[in-house]
Amino acid sequence: MSPSSLISARNVHRTYTLGKKTVEVLRGIDLEIGRGERVFLCGASGAGKTTLLYTLAGLERPERGRVHIDGSDLYSLSQREQSLVRNSKMGYIFQNYYLLPELTALENVMVPGMIRSKNHRSRAVDLLDEVGLGGRIHHLPAELSGGEQQRVAIARALVNEPTMVFADEPTGNLDSRNGGEVMALLLEFSKNLGTTLVVVTHDRLLAEKGDRTLEITDGQMAGENPGLAREGD
Repeated sequence: MSPSSLISARNVHRTYTLGKKTVEVLRGIDLEIGRGERVFLCGASGAGKTTLLYTLAGLERPERGRVHIDGSDLYSLSQREQSLVRNSKMGYIFQNYYLLPELTALENVMVPGMIRSKNHRSRAVDLLDEVGLGGRIHHLPAELSGGEQQRVAIARALVNEPTMVFADEPTGNLDSRNGGEVMALLLEFSKNLGTTLVVVTHDRLLAEKGDRTLEITDGQMAGENPGLAREGD
């Protein structure tokens, strides 16, 4: 693992059993992602990109191989230690938002801090203001548009000041305008805060805005392309 790497995967394998059939989704993945890097995972449906994201993010244990996060072998840690890493170092954004429907926008953003018995109300208010929802902090998810709900999810992912954010198709349920705005917010926060960003997307135009695009085909790394951000540095 390179000293500058924050995330490292070595020979990662992951399979699923569907009825009597075993499907090998990840077939010996190797990769390294640096601190503050913005990396997009692309590939056809079923290529393994979401499974890889979840494996890097501590959400799905590989059958074989190792994932190192900030120098630690993630899956050799105890369940409690893994939970602490996820809550303190990682933020998550999903295609379907996963906001708690009975909580306001503000309360949803505060949830990750509550898990650690921390009151991040002031930071949550500031983040919601930064994503353009300063006037809607007391609205329930059902009272917000899809784009607004995803902005709440971005604020929630950042409230614990994580060193890395994992996003699975964060613009998948949004129209092109809202999707572009959401991705611009993610990239801006990553740049300003120095947060490593790992995004699964099917939109290659959006992926080009990152530092690198990693292509996944049939569970293996198929190639790597520099993004516009890297070319413009």
